[in-house]
Amino acid sequence: MNLYFRDNFFSAGRTDILNDKEEKVGHLDLKSAFSSAIDVYGLNSKLLYKGGFPFFSGKWVITDADGGRIGVLRSRFALFTKKFTYETEGRDSYEIVSPAFSKEYEISDESGTRVARFEQINGWFSSGAFTLNNQCSKLDIYELVAVIMGMHAIQKQNAAANNATH
Repeated sequence: MNLYFRDNFFSAGRTDILNDKEEKVGHLDLKSAFSSAIDVYGLNSKLLYKGGFPFFSGKWVITDADGGRIGVLRSRFALFTKKFTYETEGRDSYEIVSPAFSKEYEISDESGTRVARFEQINGWFSSGAFTLNNQCSKLDIYELVAVIMGMHAIQKQNAAANNATH
């Protein structure tokens, strides 16, 4: 199943998560324009995952609805590629990679097998919009929504830091 979801321009408010038939299968609650915290809701508006940056951290932490830690996403330095690592609690570690100027990303498990792919499908001046295809039974598709929104938040945070230093 493919999912489609997006950020808002000011990273605040609610946005729908849609399937291939453009049916609403959940929503994102983008908590505030001043923080990057999100809540991911599935069918019947059930809270499934939360994501956000701990105080003064560049790591994106994903928890379940009760606050139990699910995994941590971090950016990794790489020349000519965008690279992230998602380490789950008690499950595998995953690598997210994209060529430098590409909007297509692949998620691979520890053996290097591609388990999911996603693509940023928004235009130049619009907020982040994504399409996700998950083939992994170990990663919930809504968990991956939280991971992708975290990756997007890390990239925005890094871009803001780079702009502030120039």
